[in-house]
Amino acid sequence: MSQSQAHPLTPPAGSEAIRPRLDSADILRGASAVEIDHAGQRYVLRVTRENKLILTK
Repeated sequence: MSQSQAHPLTPPAGSEAIRPRLDSADILRGASAVEIDHAGQRYVLRVTRENKLILTK
């Protein structure tokens, strides 16, 4: 994340109900897949050969 960007979880001042935005590079950290734990379940987020994201259980 560049220094000119606001923290990804902090909406801009004056905005209403904006979803947090995360850069996929920050999540993947150079890997082609990561595991995500959510509500007691494990998911895999991976990058395809076409550079798309797929989330599977």
